[in-house]
Amino acid sequence: METFLGLSAVIQNHIKQIAKTSGMTEGDETLEVLAQAWEEKRKCFEDGLSENQLEEVSFFSKDEEKGAVALTYSGSLITLGPLVDGYRKADYTSIGLRKDVPSTASEQMASLADDVEVDSVISFTKGPIQRSSPIYKIAVSMEDLQAEEEEALLTQITQDIAEEFVEVNKTIIQ
Repeated sequence: METFLGLSAVIQNHIKQIAKTSGMTEGDETLEVLAQAWEEKRKCFEDGLSENQLEEVSFFSKDEEKGAVALTYSGSLITLGPLVDGYRKADYTSIGLRKDVPSTASEQMASLADDVEVDSVISFTKGPIQRSSPIYKIAVSMEDLQAEEEEALLTQITQDIAEEFVEVNKTIIQ
């Protein structure tokens, strides 16, 4: 239980929820395995940011023209494309273990209900989901890119991180 107990209470609570909804056997061993997976996924996310020169921010305005990628406390990924004509593409990718949320969802003309902040949920007036679990990290590109280029970059980063998450999940399920 060393890894699990080393996590913040917020992440521990999300791991407990994941354990309940994953179909895995409940108990300390499952919590520890999920905690180790969470740590691996956090590292994958952070590595993906640094490899692509994305900068972590604690606040992202719903009117921000740039896009962002976010990691929730429950380990889901949310990609917010750049704002174009008042809308942005938004993608949601779950961690793949939960049975109570869609594995992926996308909305081409998404609209954020509120600004996005670390430790708060992402809410959409129109989006791939109504609201996320609380946000652990948000990152934006520091490059000055055209909207199409930025959307492609953020989508690729999210896909790469999601593929790494799938590999981590395979170690849990075995």
